[in-house]
Amino acid sequence: MARRTTPRRVLAVVTSTTRYVDKGYRTGLWLGELTHFYDVLTEAGHQVDVVSIDGGQVPLDPESLSTLMLRSGGTGERYADPSFMALLDDTPGIDEVDPEDYDAVYLTGGHGVMFDFPGSEALGRVLVEMAAGGKVVSAVCHGPAGLLAAVDADGTPMIAGRKVTGFSWPEEKLAKRQDAVPFRLDEQLQALGATYVKARIPFTSKVVRDGFLITGQNPQSASDVGKAVVKALRKQR
Repeated sequence: MARRTTPRRVLAVVTSTTRYVDKGYRTGLWLGELTHFYDVLTEAGHQVDVVSIDGGQVPLDPESLSTLMLRSGGTGERYADPSFMALLDDTPGIDEVDPEDYDAVYLTGGHGVMFDFPGSEALGRVLVEMAAGGKVVSAVCHGPAGLLAAVDADGTPMIAGRKVTGFSWPEEKLAKRQDAVPFRLDEQLQALGATYVKARIPFTSKVVRDGFLITGQNPQSASDVGKAVVKALRKQR
């Protein structure tokens, strides 16, 4: 007999940034990092709500729409699905979110988050309140940049003393964006007291769980982050 799952509400946060500050490259949400996670969670019976930093239409990183990326893990099918893509047409802003309404939060990636996640006080508030409530906080690829915004009332970074992962500097160099990003994600996470770990081989799945916190290293990790979140939700009361 299949195990019954109590439906939970999961908040997926995406960027509102359309381009790099110092380069002409366009950016936005890395679509597969949403679709892979979304599929795992919804297939497990959970609800996933998408919100962005500023609200409105979500920009998509054009490189995430390449033929190769759209062939990965059903992303192409989601991109062709009007009902799914409509979720990105007019999103609520993160400042409209009540953390009490959700059981978990997921920070998607795409280079856009490097520019608007860390400075979002509203995002930081949501993350801190959810962590304080014992809820699941998860992120993938560049999404852990949002963890930089999460500081407790006493000034302590939420990630201090915890193990995390995120897009590695070798992967940034392979993506040829090392001169375009505003900071090194691994260094900033460590600067706030986190222990940063990564896979031995770039662009292979790596998921790290430390208590309520679940992080994935790269786009290849999104499904596995989803599976880890589903497992963690089963243990919630």
